[in-house]
Amino acid sequence: MTKIEVNGARLAYDETGSGSPVVLLHAGIADRRMWHAQLDALAVRHRVIAVDLRGYGESELPSTAFAHHDDVAGLLDALDLPRAALVGCSFGGAVAIDTALAYPARVSALALLGTAVSGHEWSEQTNDLWESLVGEVDPEDFAATAAGEVRFWVVGPERDRADVDPNLVAFATAMDERALAAELALSAVDIAELDPPASGRLDELTMPVLVMAGAADVPDIRHLADRIAAEAPHAVRLPDVPDAAHLLPLERPAPVNAALLDFLPAAQG
Repeated sequence: MTKIEVNGARLAYDETGSGSPVVLLHAGIADRRMWHAQLDALAVRHRVIAVDLRGYGESELPSTAFAHHDDVAGLLDALDLPRAALVGCSFGGAVAIDTALAYPARVSALALLGTAVSGHEWSEQTNDLWESLVGEVDPEDFAATAAGEVRFWVVGPERDRADVDPNLVAFATAMDERALAAELALSAVDIAELDPPASGRLDELTMPVLVMAGAADVPDIRHLADRIAAEAPHAVRLPDVPDAAHLLPLERPAPVNAALLDFLPAAQG
């Protein structure tokens, strides 16, 4: 683990490999540890950087205002990288998209895995699923909240907890409890959002885009993947990965790594 100064905050990251640069951006219920199966796999062809976004994992959270997409561009500056491919999962995918819209010359390609999109409003179906699967939880009870979020996102609405590797559930729960503490701290800081948000601007993503989702993820995520593929001019939508939910690269690393290795060299030329 290394820390580097980015826009007044010290961000933690892991780096391995050499070649064209790839930055991995974690889900909001996780941190950079979710990419452990991608680091060595991608390092055979790429310089791979897995970063903890500001406030998450081992990265710092000064009280000054910031934007996550500015931090990604600042990370590239700090590492002396003119451009990089961004690989994002969930919230990390939303940050990757925002970065590509705010700094299009800095992003050579986007790989979006179960991604969120800034400005997207969750459907009534998703809200109903949350109520049926999780219900009311005390947001200050990190253990209970993490258990609910892992049930919803990591297990997914179409599976039972017994269907999922217990080691994955335990690891995801530990990461999510830490992420919830990060989000509580982040709520006291002024975070600038992309304006206008990405939801109405997907056609501006002119770089190559790879879109993947887990077949067991919530329907809104799969629909967002379809929408990105339809609206981004150079997007490729792969079939949903069977028996995988929201933390797709952690749960099913083999198909994810194969897809990324196939996509990234052609994308960066």
